[in-house]
Amino acid sequence: MNSAPAVSPRRLLLGAALAALLLTGLGVLGAERHGTVPQPPRDALVAAAAAAEPSDEPSDEPSAVAEPEDQPDPELEPDPDLAPPAVRRIPPLPGGGTRVFGHDRFLVAYYGTAGTGVLGVLGEATPDEIQPRLRRAAQPFKQDGDRIQVVYELIVTVADAVPGPDGDFNHDIAADRVRDYIEAAHRHQTLVLLDLQPGRADFLTVAKRWAWALRDPWVGLALDPEWRMGPRQVPGRVIGSVSAAEVNRVSGWLSDLVEAEGLPEKAFVLHQFRASMIREIERVKDPDGLALVQHVDGFGTQGQKLATYHALARPGQFAMGFKLFYDEDVKRFTPAQVRQVRPAVRLVSYQ
Repeated sequence: MNSAPAVSPRRLLLGAALAALLLTGLGVLGAERHGTVPQPPRDALVAAAAAAEPSDEPSDEPSAVAEPEDQPDPELEPDPDLAPPAVRRIPPLPGGGTRVFGHDRFLVAYYGTAGTGVLGVLGEATPDEIQPRLRRAAQPFKQDGDRIQVVYELIVTVADAVPGPDGDFNHDIAADRVRDYIEAAHRHQTLVLLDLQPGRADFLTVAKRWAWALRDPWVGLALDPEWRMGPRQVPGRVIGSVSAAEVNRVSGWLSDLVEAEGLPEKAFVLHQFRASMIREIERVKDPDGLALVQHVDGFGTQGQKLATYHALARPGQFAMGFKLFYDEDVKRFTPAQVRQVRPAVRLVSYQ
């Protein structure tokens, strides 16, 4: 029986060193294809240098290989290219947590657009100046165990009675105005809802124009079907409507954005005061990463508002919202009365 030729310890070490350097070189070539060239790991260089140099230390076993002290076995070291990616930390919402209604949050919003009070109370002052007034309005809604969370509901796409240059009967407010509200929200621990009135455009087309703002972890989205017009309709002349399929396209896109950006849950609000405003509402889906709210917006007497609310509310499908009007409501509900409404309300907005 023939025996294999003996291989000297130094030849073994040189082979190991060359293999380590070759693997490092292959990693560099792969990195160059992706535009980055990493430095060879320091431990690999140390091992290669040690293997290339003969040892002057005597050994009790001539065939044994002397290894550097505390040197890890390169075969047991993880390959950085194969290591699992680090788990992203989801940024928290104001007050902690990543769920919109987690931590027993009860949301109170001021609604309107920037620079004018015509469309709602939010625009009657700057976002910093309106903050104390918003907090005073919100505080009486607090019950034991609640955490009151204030919200700016900012109309960022406004429906118009004229076609405009794009023929879509809407216009966007200035991006700098929106940034002002988002920056103020972070100063004051406030959530933001971007409210869309799309005119003859579809909601998804308009929502995508605000993707840059929706990447902020504290910014959610509200759809206002009253202002979603058909191809021959004009805002202000008819009450608009939207299909469940269109709502689902928007919520699916927003859910994907939440996942791709590693964001906390976002509020996704649907305004409604007539059954016809959201066609086939039972088909509205509940995708991951969103807290769906059905926000009932009717104004009038308390009896009229409750009749609308009870006719429309779908608490098994949505968290419930309720709107209070400073000017149009007759004997406006008090915060204590709102908290007694059933099914229970989780989001109140003032207009």
